[in-house]
Formats: sequence, C-alpha cells, structure tokens
Amino acid sequence: MINQRSNTFISKKMSYCLRHNPAKYGLKLDEYGFVDLQDFINAMNHMHHFQPKLNEMKIREIIHSSNKKRFEIKNGRICALYGHSVPGIIKRREAVPPKILYHGTAHRFLPSIQKEGLLPMGRQYVHLSADIPMAESVGKRRDDNPAILQVNASPAYKDGIQFYIGNEEVWLCDHVPVKYLKQIK
Repeated sequence: MINQRSNTFISKKMSYCLRHNPAKYGLKLDEYGFVDLQDFINAMNHMHHFQPKLNEMKIREIIHSSNKKRFEIKNGRICALYGHSVPGIIKRREAVPPKILYHGTAHRFLPSIQKEGLLPMGRQYVHLSADIPMAESVGKRRDDNPAILQVNASPAYKDGIQFYIGNEEVWLCDHVPVKYLKQIK
C-alpha cells in the first residue's frame, strides 16, 4: 500500500509538471508536449528530493501500473497524453472518432453546458470518454452521481468538428456544440 501511495504521489507530480507547469521545473515542452526523459527525471528529483531517486525504471513502472494511460515515453522523451493547461496548444493527431463518445460531469454544470455546449474550461481540449464507465469515473471527481452526456461524435465530425486521440479511452476536441449532446443519465 505504501508503494501504491508513493506511485500515486509521483504520478500527480508528473502530471503537474507535464500538463500544467513545466517552467517551474525548468523544462520546456516541444509542440507535441514532449520533453527529454533524462531532463525530466533530473528536474523531478531536483524539485522533490525523491528518496530513492526517481529513475526511468520507476517512471515506467508508474506508467504501466496505472489504470489510465496518462503518459507516453517515446524515443527518449516523455509527455502527458492529455489534460494540458499550459499556454499554447499541444498538437495532437487528428482522427476519425467512434460514432458515440461520452462526457461525465457534475449536475451543477448542466445549465451552462446546455447553453454553450462542452468547452475546455481551463484545459486545452474538451475531454471525452470512449465508454460510459470511464465517463462516470471522470464525472465522479466532482459529483458522486454525475450526469452522463452522450456525444454524437460521428455527425459532429462530418460537420467539421475535429477530434484528436488522447489515448485508447480519452478523445479530445476543441468544443462540442449543444446539438451533438444528449443527456443519458
């Protein structure tokens, strides 16, 4: 249990650095959100004084043991796959979305969503889930019994809304207008 708590703590610090404040760590993300893995490890150890020191093996363990794919290591570089609030847009690969996606949210946000659609709200993209259980999990962060919205992604895409892959379970887009939303829970 202690190891799991430690991994969760480290994962949260990784998210903060790679999604929200790389400059605090002396890092600069490239246009796709990647940074040199060794520079990242050095910055994390310098900032947090991990004991034992954080290393690539520990980072890979955290990535592989997580139930959500939040990070990617590729060619000696690391990035957060979604959730960025850093200035400037992190480029993502555009893709044809599944026919239906989902979004979990707190009921208190429904009036605004019904008026304006889904907006990034401090993030770079709107986050959508590939299935209802994931949408419920996301929505439960702010509401014990979240509202679940069905996103009619196929017609939205045909109408010019761009979708991007976050990971196998998370899809991203700039905005989802109200006409593509249907509350199912």
